[in-house]
Amino acid sequence: MTSGLHHITAITRKTQANVDFYAGFLGLRLVKRTAGFEDARQLHLFYGDGAATPGSLVTFLAWEDGSLGRVGHGAPSEISFAIAPDAIGFWLTRALQFNVKFSGPAQEFGEPVLRLTDPDGIIVKLVGVEDTTPWVWWSGGGITEADAIRKLHGATILAEKPEQTAVFLTRHMGLRLGPKEGNIQRLVSDARDIVDVRDAGGFWTAAPGTGTIDHIAFRAVDRPQVEAVHAGLLAEDAGEMNMHDRHYFHSLYVREPSGTLIELATDGPGFTADEPVETLGSELFIPAHFKEDHDVLRVMLPQFGLPGEERIIYRDLPFVHRIHMPESWDGSTLVLLHGTGGNETTMLPFGRKAAPNAMLIGVRGRSTDEGHPRYFRRFTQTTFDQKEIASEAEAFVAFVEELAPAYGVDPARTAFAGWSNGGNMIGAVMQLHPGLIRKAVLLRSMNCLEDRPAVDLSGTQVLSLSATDDFYGSLAQELEERLRSAGAELTARTLDANHGIGTEDEMIAHDWLIEKGF
Repeated sequence: MTSGLHHITAITRKTQANVDFYAGFLGLRLVKRTAGFEDARQLHLFYGDGAATPGSLVTFLAWEDGSLGRVGHGAPSEISFAIAPDAIGFWLTRALQFNVKFSGPAQEFGEPVLRLTDPDGIIVKLVGVEDTTPWVWWSGGGITEADAIRKLHGATILAEKPEQTAVFLTRHMGLRLGPKEGNIQRLVSDARDIVDVRDAGGFWTAAPGTGTIDHIAFRAVDRPQVEAVHAGLLAEDAGEMNMHDRHYFHSLYVREPSGTLIELATDGPGFTADEPVETLGSELFIPAHFKEDHDVLRVMLPQFGLPGEERIIYRDLPFVHRIHMPESWDGSTLVLLHGTGGNETTMLPFGRKAAPNAMLIGVRGRSTDEGHPRYFRRFTQTTFDQKEIASEAEAFVAFVEELAPAYGVDPARTAFAGWSNGGNMIGAVMQLHPGLIRKAVLLRSMNCLEDRPAVDLSGTQVLSLSATDDFYGSLAQELEERLRSAGAELTARTLDANHGIGTEDEMIAHDWLIEKGF
C-alpha cells in the first residue's frame, strides 16, 4: 500500500498571522483555500510544496478569535518538516531575523532538529534529513531550493496507551516499528516519514481549540484501498468511523486507541481537480454540497493577503470584530451588530447587500447571556441589565472612536446597522452618547433603557424596520418615538415578516442608505 503521511491538520486563531508564518516565513505554497467541508463558515487553508504533493501538506481550520485548545494525550503535539541537514543554520538565522521563538538545534534520533513556535503556539520542527522522497520546490516562497522545506517529516502523538497506539498504526496505516528513545517509540513509513508515539501517561487530556493539531492523515492509493482498511477496522470493532468525499481526496476517519483522530486519504484526484497547478491557491472554493448562497458564505469567511499583497492588520480594540473589504471600496463604512446568539460574522451578508461598496465591520458582543453572545444581559424578554448597558455603551464608544486611526474609517461616512439585541444596543448608544452615531438601521429593535435621557439627536438619521409576526414588533414604537422626539429624522416601516431579517430588509436598507447619501 502507499505509505506515509498525506497531511496534518491544525487549528488557527488568526488567519493572517498563520498565512504570514507558513507562506511568508516558512516559504510554503498556499495550494488551496476553501470553506470547511463540515462548516462552510469556517475557512480551510492548505499549504504544501510547489505541486501540492501528498506528503507535503499541512492544513489549518480557521477558528478566528476562537477559544484556545489544550495540548494533551489523545492528540498530536508537534509537526515536523524535512529540510536538508546543511539548511539548519539558514533557518536558525532566519528565526533570529524574524523574531520567531525557537529552541535548538538538538539531536533527536540522530537527526538535527530546530524547534519553532508558530503564532498559535504550535511546535513546528525542522529536521535535517539526508534523503527524502521526490518533492517540487516552490520558487515563489522566497527560500532557495537548497534551504527550502521539502515535505512533511512527521508528527508526534501523545498517547496514554502508547503500545496500543503503535500496534494500531503499524497494523492499519502502513507504518513499521523504528528505534525507541526514552519514552518515544518511532514509527517509520516506506516514504521515510515518521510518527513519534510519546508515552503521555499521567498527562492531562487534550481539549480541542485553537493552537492544537486536529488530526494526522495517512496516504492511500485510491478509494478501494480506503474501503479495504475500513472493512478491516470494522472487523476489529475499531469504534466509530466515517468516510467522506473531500473532493480533492476520499477520506476515512477513525480514532486510534489513545484517542488521536486519524485520517486515511487518497492521493487523488488532488488539488488540480478545480484549478491548474499554475494558479493553485488563488481562488476561494465553497464545497458544492452547501446549497446556501456561496456569495453569502464568502462574505463570512476571513480575508487575508499573501506575502506582498495588501492585507488588513487587525488592531487590538475593545470588541472582537471582523472586517470585510469590497472589491472596490468607496470610502464608506458600515458597522454591524448581531442579535442574540450571533457573532461578528452574522450580519456581514446583510451588510454586503445593503452597502455593496462599503467596508464592513462586524462586532461581537462581549456579554454572554444564557450561553449566547449579546451586547448586554436581559432579565426577561423586555427587561435588561441597566448597569451593563451603560458600561458596554461606554466601551462601544471607545471602540468606534478608535476605528478612524486603526482602519482609516471616515466618521462622516460611517453608518451602523443592528439586528435585535444589536439594534437595541445602537438605540441605547444614541440616547446615552448622542452625536456618535449619525446614521443607523435598526432591525427588529426595541428600547432597552428604563430612564429617558434628555438628548438632542438633530442631524441623526434612522431607519427602523419592525415586523408584524414578531413578539417585539409593537415594542419598536417606543424606541422610534424616543428617537423622533429627540430630533432624529426617522423612517419607520412595518414589514409582513417575522423576527428574522430577509431580502426585503436588505433592499429597503440599501435604498435608504443611498437616499441618505451614504
